[in-house]
Parts: sequence; C-alpha cells; structure tokens
Amino acid sequence: MLDPVDGRPGHLDGRRHRRGLFLLPSLFTVGNMFCGYACIVYAMRGDLAVAAPFIGIAFVLDALDGRIARLTNTTSPFGLELDSLADVISFGLAPAVLAFAWGLSELARVGWASGFIFVTAAAMRLARFNIQSAAHADKRYFVGMPTPAAAAVVAATIFAWPFPLAGYPQAGAALAVVLVPAALMVSTIRFRSFKTINFGWGPSYMPLLAFAALIVVISLEPRITLVLLAYGYLFSPFIGLLAARLRPRHHPPPEAE
Repeated sequence: MLDPVDGRPGHLDGRRHRRGLFLLPSLFTVGNMFCGYACIVYAMRGDLAVAAPFIGIAFVLDALDGRIARLTNTTSPFGLELDSLADVISFGLAPAVLAFAWGLSELARVGWASGFIFVTAAAMRLARFNIQSAAHADKRYFVGMPTPAAAAVVAATIFAWPFPLAGYPQAGAALAVVLVPAALMVSTIRFRSFKTINFGWGPSYMPLLAFAALIVVISLEPRITLVLLAYGYLFSPFIGLLAARLRPRHHPPPEAE
C-alpha cells in the first residue's frame, strides 16, 4: 500500500512503529503510577504487607522507563514531566500514607504533619533534580537522597515489620523512619549514582553473576536483604566520609633546597 503523502510503501507503518516506541517508556511510567496508587489503596485497608512491595515494584519500573527511553532514543519533555508526576505519587504520597497507616496515626496531628513533610520534601527533591539535569550537573552523584531511595527506606522498614505500631514510643520510630529520609532528600549531601559506576571487571560475565546472586539472596530473605540495601544506601555517604577521614594521607616529600 502506498502512502498518499509521499507515495512510499510502508511509510505509514514506519511512523506507527516510531509512535509506538515513543509510548513504550510512558507505559512503564504509568505502571509506576499504578503501583503508587495500589500502595495507597492497600495501606488504607490496613494490608501493609501487601502495600509495601508495590513501592519496590514502582522502584524497578522507574529505573526501567528512563533506560528504555535512552536506548530507543525516545526521550521527550512529555515523558520527563509524566515521570516526575508519577514519582510524586509513588515515592512521595504513597510512602507517607503507608507510614501513616503503619504508625504515624498514633501521633494524631504530628503524624499526618510528618507525612506531609515527607511529601513536600519529595516534590522539592524532584523539582531540584529536574533543574540540575537541565544544567548538566555531575552525573556521578545525586545532590540529596533520591526520592525512590527515600521511599525504599520507608517501604523496606514496613515490609520487614508489617504490624501496626501502638503507643507513643513505637510511633516515635515511625516518625524517624519518615523524617530522616525527608531531611536527606532536601539536603546537599551527595549520594552516589549507580548509573556511572565502573566495577572494573572488564568484558566478563561477573556483573550478570553478581546480579543473579543478588536476586537469589532477595528471594531467600527478602525482608532482611531489602532493609540492608535500603539503609546501606542511606548511610553510604556518611560511611564514605568517615572512611575518607580515617584513610592515611601521603604527604609529598619536601623539595630539596
């Protein structure tokens, strides 16, 4: 069939195929948004063990949509804006509602105010990330804790202990789980980005083997492994700073007169 515009066969199929590629990253973004919505619904029903893993699934979908857009060369301003809006839901509002259903509700006004602080910090972090991306900032580091990682701290903690907290002492723990990542999101502390890390293994299959081993460990002990990964990344800049201070410094020898 000939295209009525330029008479070339298959030109319409090519344009449809290109349009489908542009929609592919957005499909993952919509899936990310759905996971955030599902987390809120299950948290309101009190099914914390079911609600928390949806943030983890949203984390994976959020990592995939950007990579697929870059691989297919289909990045667009629409996709970037949709991704930010989805992240506000999945990594800002959903963790706050989940934490409120978990233990913040025991603190009444202080509890829902703390959840709102987390949502605000996530929105501010995403806005700053969009500005820094446009300004071509250092791609090796994030300024402030990324919103998916902050949401992962909340989700992994609740997934490890999916029982509603009772009383002010336990609710205080929920307060710390929410406010500490919120403060780190709006801070200027640099967190390492895994996108540019070169493990130095060269052309080998070791990265695939390490990733397979990580999947096995998560499948065997998901609650413990996910908590260790989430809090390990939260403390990683402080551990790096401490290691840098403890590392012996080699001073150059004095120059001969």
